[in-house]
Amino acid sequence: MTAGGAVPAAGTGGATGAPAVRADGLRPLLVAVLLFGGAWPITKHALADSTPLWFALSRAGLAGLAAAAVLLPMGRLRMPGRGDLPAVLALGLLQLGGFFALAHLAVALVPAGRTAIVANVTIPFLVPLSVLLLGERVSPARWCAAGLGLAGTLVLVGPWAGDWHRPGVVLGNAMLLGAALLWSLAVVALRLRPPVRPVLELMPWCFALATLLLLPLALWREPLGAGGGIGAAAWPWAIFIGAVAAPIGTWCVIEAGRRLPAAVASVGFLLVPAAGLLGAVLWLGEPMGWDVVLGASLIAAGVLVAVRS
Repeated sequence: MTAGGAVPAAGTGGATGAPAVRADGLRPLLVAVLLFGGAWPITKHALADSTPLWFALSRAGLAGLAAAAVLLPMGRLRMPGRGDLPAVLALGLLQLGGFFALAHLAVALVPAGRTAIVANVTIPFLVPLSVLLLGERVSPARWCAAGLGLAGTLVLVGPWAGDWHRPGVVLGNAMLLGAALLWSLAVVALRLRPPVRPVLELMPWCFALATLLLLPLALWREPLGAGGGIGAAAWPWAIFIGAVAAPIGTWCVIEAGRRLPAAVASVGFLLVPAAGLLGAVLWLGEPMGWDVVLGASLIAAGVLVAVRS
C-alpha cells in the first residue's frame, strides 16, 4: 500500500511462466515514485510558511476534490456500498487521516528524508500483525525480513541518529513509528475485509473522511492556523501535492500494480522512500550519514527478502 491510499494489485501475465515486465507498467511506476517520493521534501519546504495539520488538511481535502473531479465525468463517482465501508474506514481514518496527522507533525520536527523512510516501514509491524490478526503462517524467511526491517528502523532512530536532547526529536520519531503502525493496520484491515468496488472509486470518500478527522485536530492543535495555517508561499505546494500528486500518483500506483508482476511492483514501490531521501539531500541539503544509508539498506533488504520468500 502506498501513501496515496491505493492497494497495488497483482500483475497479469501470460498463461504460463513468470509474468513479463511491461514497459507500460514501468512508466506509471516511475511517475508514482517521483510524485510520492517528492512529497516529503516538498512538505518540509512548505512548512516554512504553513503549520503541519493545516497543510495535511489541505492535502486530504484537495485530493478528495481532485479524485471526485476525475471520477465524476467517467460516471464512477458513487456512494460506497455496505461492503465497501470497512475499507473506506480503514483507509480514511488510518492510512490517510491518522497517517497524515502523525507524519506531517513529525516532518516539522525531524528531517524529511528520515520521515520518508521511517513512515513507510511497515514490515516489522505487518508480519506479527498477520500472525495475530489474520492467523497466517509466516515462513522463517519473512520473519527474517521483519527482523531486517526492525534492525533498519532501530539504526535510524538510535541514539547516534541525532541530537536527542533537542526538543521534539524523540516525539517526532515516535510519531513516525505510529504513522507506520497505522498504515500497517490499514493493510491488515483491507485484507480482512477487502472492498467490493475498486479502491480508486473509493478514494474521494476516503479522503473526505480523512479531512473530517483532520479538521477538528487542526482547529484544536493549531487554532486559526497558529497565525496563518497555510501562507501564500505554501499554497502552490499544497495545491500540487493535494490536487496533482495525490490523484495522479494514486492512479499510477493502481496502473503499475495492474500491469506489472506483483514482485516487481512491490520492490518498485520501495523506491518511494528512496526518492524522498534523495530529494531531501539534493533540494533541502539534509545530511545523509552512515545511519541513514545503513538503515535504509537494511529496510530495503528486508523488503527484498519478503518479496522473494
